[in-house]
Amino acid sequence: MDIEHLGEAVVEQLVDRGLVRDFGDLYGLTVTQLAELERLAEKSATNLVNAIAGSRTRGLARVLYALGIRFVGERAAGLLAEHFGGIDRVATASVDEIAEIHGIGPRIAESVRLFFDQPANQKAVAHLREVGVVLEETTRPIGPKPLAGKTFVLTGALDQMSRDEAKARIARLGGRVSSSVSRKTDYVVAGAEAGSKLEDAKRLGVKVLDEAEFLDVTAARSE
Repeated sequence: MDIEHLGEAVVEQLVDRGLVRDFGDLYGLTVTQLAELERLAEKSATNLVNAIAGSRTRGLARVLYALGIRFVGERAAGLLAEHFGGIDRVATASVDEIAEIHGIGPRIAESVRLFFDQPANQKAVAHLREVGVVLEETTRPIGPKPLAGKTFVLTGALDQMSRDEAKARIARLGGRVSSSVSRKTDYVVAGAEAGSKLEDAKRLGVKVLDEAEFLDVTAARSE
């Protein structure tokens, strides 16, 4: 969480004395408690309490990185935070939903899902919320999300943009991209040489957009 003055020696003492059992306990520490630690006078203890308090608003990306989820480094934490916006959405997302994020992949997705399935980790996150740690992405771009709640499936090659650019366009407007077609799919975007997903869409009665229609839909909703 990038907390100044909180080094390994201080952490070891906090744990050894039973003052900190999980991450949230840090935010309940007092100047009096910290001043009793070795090499921490009252001024240093005050500075540390202030630094801990200041870390409450670092945002979701920093929290996800700080939780120590296996394979989730700073870049992956940033991608997760930007895509989902809040920790509750990360915690309830399926492996497929997480893996669909460009730059994440199945290994990280499975690790994230495993982490949030553990009761001890759920409790730790709940404690962070109780002590006022911001669990949303504070730097997430603000703007209209007209595609919120809409699910897209992409199939075939697009002429005017790459598939990653199309995914980013959908995500920017609040939509999500799935890898498979179901009755819950709102749109299938079919480019050149569309595969079996196009047939699935027709069979299930899902609305199919060609590239021009997709650009019209997203452009109109961006205005």
